[in-house]
Order: sequence, then structure tokens, then C-alpha cells
Amino acid sequence: MSELYQHRARKRFGQNFLHDAGVIHRILRAIQPREGEHLVEIGPGQGALTAGLLGSGAQLDVIELDQDLIPLLKLRFGLEKRFTLHQGDALKFDFASLGDKAHTLRVVGNLPYNISTPLIFHLLDQAGLIRDMHFMLQKEVVERLAAEPGSGDWGRLSIMVQYHCRVEHLFNVGPGAFNPPPKVDSAIVRLVPHAELPHPARDHRLLERVVREAFNQRRKTLRNTLKNLLDAEAIEAAGVDGSLRPEQLDLAAFVRLADQLAAQAPAP
Repeated sequence: MSELYQHRARKRFGQNFLHDAGVIHRILRAIQPREGEHLVEIGPGQGALTAGLLGSGAQLDVIELDQDLIPLLKLRFGLEKRFTLHQGDALKFDFASLGDKAHTLRVVGNLPYNISTPLIFHLLDQAGLIRDMHFMLQKEVVERLAAEPGSGDWGRLSIMVQYHCRVEHLFNVGPGAFNPPPKVDSAIVRLVPHAELPHPARDHRLLERVVREAFNQRRKTLRNTLKNLLDAEAIEAAGVDGSLRPEQLDLAAFVRLADQLAAQAPAP
């Protein structure tokens, strides 16, 4: 076996390479890539999913940060006409540069756990390009993404992702599917950007601000956590009980609070 195939997972990149053939097949079945589609794989690693994605006949762009993996990926897939390799940081990648029409790009990735949340927010900024996303994430993160109001997992990540997307927790994956095995369980999640937002806010930046303030001290009541943004009368005017804790509110209620903040903002 050549030295190229003896690449060791790097802790600083959060690398855990998927090797379980059964799990790989199950992920590919969940994605169902098809000929003529345009997929982007973030962090292909040693190409465990890449081969199956290309085998579907789809066009595939991959984004890999680790320079040491570039020769391996070029050796395995470089002659494929439908394969394009981008060496760089997915957190800084401009997905619009791929030139796709609205809601056509399909994004896939076994995401390093240390960048999963900021990367998801980066992709949400470009959600209009994306048809769907399938990610391997830490199980706890997927539970937060898919959480419902009233649960301990419901928070900023749940609300802002569900504002933009439908979330499906597909299945869990144990540590043994990876080399080296991580110390946590993983899960596969599907995120599908809404064609039309179910609860559109007047200003989604204000929604982000309200949600962030509300959950900074999640054990306190909204009257206390939002006092720097909205007084008790304004919270009531939004149709929200100020004595509730933030985890008790659904997405629609947070949008009403954000719209109330927008309404009281001075005109530019």
C-alpha cells in the first residue's frame, strides 16, 4: 500500500474517517444522488462517500482543507470528468461561485464536529442555492437541530435552522464506523431549505438577535432576558407571555417578538 493511503487522521482538523461499508451504503440511500444533479461534498477525507456519489452519474465538487489528502483524492478521482476538487476552507467557500440555479445544489458532508455549527450557519446564508443538505454530525447536535419547543435541546441552533429548513433526524451511527473511533455517537441529518418560509420575519437579523439574547440566560424569564431589547408591554403586544422561559416558545412566537422589535426601531 502506498504512503498516500497511510494518511493519519489529524486531530486539529477533527478528522474521523468513515470506513463502515454498511453505514456508507445507508447514507447513499438516504441521499439518493442521481445523474444530472450537482452535489458538493464537504470534507471528503479519503473518499469513502465520494466514490458512491460519483457512481450515481452526478456532477461532484468536493471541498477539502487538508493539503495532505489532495494527492490521494486526485489519484482516486482526478480523471473523472464530473469531479472537481477545491482545496480550501468550507467556512470561507463561496457556494454561489459554482453557478447553480436556485434550490439545485445538494450538499453532503461528514462534518468535523468543531466547525459543524458555524458551517451550517454559513450555508444557511446561501440557502437559496441549496435543494437539500445531508450531514454526519455529533448526535447531540442533530438532536438540537431537530428539537421541539419545550425540550431541553430547543435553543438558538434549533430555531435558526428550522426558520430556514425542514429538519429530519434520519439515523444514528456508532463510533465503530470510523477510524479512529470518536468518543461520541454520530447521526445523519437531512436539512431541506423551505421554498417559502413558514414564518417569515421582517428582518431575520433581528430574529437572530432576539433568539441570542433570549437564550443567553435560558433559565430566566423572557421579561428578564429580553429587557435590553423589549419591555414587558412590547413582549405582551407581540402576543407572548413574558413570564415564560425561552425554551417554552415556538418559532412563530420568536418571529413575533422580532417583528415587534422591528416595529419599534426608529426609521432610517
